Amino acid sequence: MNPTIWMALGLVLVLEGLGPMLFPAVWRKMIGSMTLLPDKLLRRFGGGLVVAGGVIYYMLRSRMGG
Repeated sequence: MNPTIWMALGLVLVLEGLGPMLFPAVWRKMIGSMTLLPDKLLRRFGGGLVVAGGVIYYMLRSRMGG
């Protein structure tokens, strides 16, 4: 697998870990409120994140000459 993908995954894990580490009460409240959202909205949100991540990856890869 491409080392760039592993670096990106590592960065995502670091950023995702900062929320519960620095603001556990806010993070817990946010996760609790997300359980009340309908599935359709969560799927749209997840799909938007996937598209945004793909676009960012494509832009960086083409800029770095990959």
